[in-house]
This record gives sequence, structure tokens and C-alpha cells, in this order.
Amino acid sequence: MPPLAQAIECYTYDDYKRWDGEWELIDGIAYAMAPSPMIMHQAIAGGIISELFSSTKKCKRCLVVVEQNWKIDEITVLKPDISLICNEPNDAYITKSPLIVVEIISKSTAKRDEKYKFEIYKEERVPYYVLVYPNDLKAKIYKLEGNEYIKQGDFSLEEYEFSDLECQASIDFEAVFEKFRR
Repeated sequence: MPPLAQAIECYTYDDYKRWDGEWELIDGIAYAMAPSPMIMHQAIAGGIISELFSSTKKCKRCLVVVEQNWKIDEITVLKPDISLICNEPNDAYITKSPLIVVEIISKSTAKRDEKYKFEIYKEERVPYYVLVYPNDLKAKIYKLEGNEYIKQGDFSLEEYEFSDLECQASIDFEAVFEKFRR
């Protein structure tokens, strides 16, 4: 058990299932989800969902899901903003590493997304982790190579093809951010 979890009450998935509201559980520590995201956050998420859905629609094994629980173990349950999952055997929650996880950064979630979840997704071997910065109209894409995430670049006007996945997927960031350019 991590040192911090020893100092406070450690929660499990059984506790998590009984809670009202939106939560994540990291190493037994409960984290309240931020209030309803800003309109820009939701619109950008919708654009990314549309891009992933369109690019994978011929793949019958993969699904794009939004804020779906991912039960990593009994003391860690995350709720990524967007996930591309394939061959998922469970209908109640994600049980294995998504192929792509997208987190849309807000002030209240930045540290958790950029630090804690970054490490968890790396440890769980998520092939691609995408961090989206709405205020900057930019996305950072990280690809798992060996045991480390390697930054693929910053994307604002470009399209990125996740060409080495089971299902071909892509995101055209120019289209995603288009409505917000001044």
C-alpha cells in the first residue's frame, strides 16, 4: 500500500460503487471529479469523439467510450474523458487497457492528469495517451515505447494517425479546434 494510503482511510471498489456523484479512486484514495465541465471542454471532447468514431467505424471490435469506469484493481478506478477500447469482455466497466486514452485538461484536474494518471496509464501499458489543452487549442500525444511514454508532438492544426493499432484511428486537430480559433 502506498505511504499516503496508510495515513488515511483506504477505499476499495466496493466502497466506490456505493458513492453518489462522480469519483475516481487512485491507490485507495477518493478523488471527487470536477463539477460539470465548461462548454468548450465538452465541445472539444465531442469533436475528438467524432474523429475517433469516424475513423474506427469499420472496425467491429473497437468502441469509443466517454467517462467510462476503468477498474484497474480493487483500489484504483479511473474515469478517462475518452477511451478507445477493443475486444472488451465486460459491459459494466473497462477491464483492460484502452488503446487510446484522452484527458481534457482543466485547472482542477491538470496535476492528476499530467502526473498521477500519466504514470498509471504508462504502468497499465496504454499505447497512446492524449492530453488536450482547450485554452491553448493544443494536444500533446504520448506513445508507449518499451516502458516509457515518448512525446509524439504538439498538435493544433495537424492530423495524427494511430496507425499501429488494431483498428486504424485518427484525430484531425484542425477540425476539433476549428470553432474556437479567433
